[in-house]
Amino acid sequence: MPGGWIVFFGVSGVVMRRRFLKLLTAGAWAGMSLARAASLPRFDVLQQPALATRKAASAALLAVTRSGNRLVAVGERGIVLLSDDEGVSWRQARVPVSVSLTAVQFVDNHTGWAVGHLGVVLRTGDNGETWTVQFDGIRAAALAAKAATDAGQAAVASRLLEDGPDKPFLDLYFQDKNVGWVIGAYNLAFLTNDGGSSWECVMPRLPNPKGLHLYAVREVGRSIYITGEQGLLLRSDDHGQHFEALQAPSKGSYFGLVSGQKGELVLYGLRGRVFVSRDAAGTWSEVPTGSAASISAGLALDNGSLLLASQAGELLMSQDDGKSFRAVSNPTGLPITAMALGRNGALVATSLRGVQRLSLRSALT
Repeated sequence: MPGGWIVFFGVSGVVMRRRFLKLLTAGAWAGMSLARAASLPRFDVLQQPALATRKAASAALLAVTRSGNRLVAVGERGIVLLSDDEGVSWRQARVPVSVSLTAVQFVDNHTGWAVGHLGVVLRTGDNGETWTVQFDGIRAAALAAKAATDAGQAAVASRLLEDGPDKPFLDLYFQDKNVGWVIGAYNLAFLTNDGGSSWECVMPRLPNPKGLHLYAVREVGRSIYITGEQGLLLRSDDHGQHFEALQAPSKGSYFGLVSGQKGELVLYGLRGRVFVSRDAAGTWSEVPTGSAASISAGLALDNGSLLLASQAGELLMSQDDGKSFRAVSNPTGLPITAMALGRNGALVATSLRGVQRLSLRSALT
């Protein structure tokens, strides 16, 4: 199982009602419509719009990104927040689901995607003002079953079908308006080549026979990297057609990967461990952090500095291309789930208690 709250926050259990299990046993799940499945207990949140609340800016938020002059943050119960003043004030967007959202990305000043629990993929074409559902765990499970090519993959697909759409997507990466990846728990991995209008299950492409959780997907140079639990580290050098399992520097879970201006790769994860590679993941060196808390977020700054955040509320900065990290002040002391760079040296960070603005000016001098 995964090594931290980063996966299990807000994830519903897999115990199903007896009536629902009977439907699954009868094989009715694969052909069930979205509307029918979403009406069942626990899955009606797929059709319930996110509740508008004045307390949205202090809700548990799991990701934040920049889209032009706008900041977009996402989190629990389908909350999406927008800020047009560098995070000073926030307003809530209209979202058609009330499941927790775990990651968000924009490819331009209008087009973006967010992913989350119950296998939800949302798209916006108006810079986050409104969102539509493009994909969900119901369709994901059915595609996984069709794509299985061996007994192991069939077993995983069978479990997805039996459990229902309760598995979360945990990260996404879109190369442009058309090509994008979404990944998540139990080896969930899907690809779109048409902006999310249709999806392909690419789980069979990943050398992940144990069905380990996938935490992050990034493109660095011409390679696509996927990090996961128990030391899982995958790379594709042919635009995702094939992946190879790399020799990881440790067996701990990796929650993310950030790249620097000189091509260095910084891998971070469980128990404060950080590793850097300067040869495209050929070899790795461990970088002491002085922290025993899991690193949950990473960010490359415009000036070449690298910033990491831990689940204990620590901020760690490198100004020497990942050779060393030092602690910088986080006045809130809150564990940070994600970060985005604001203007004038400001850092906008999400946490389980909302969104914060932190100054990095003193740390950068």
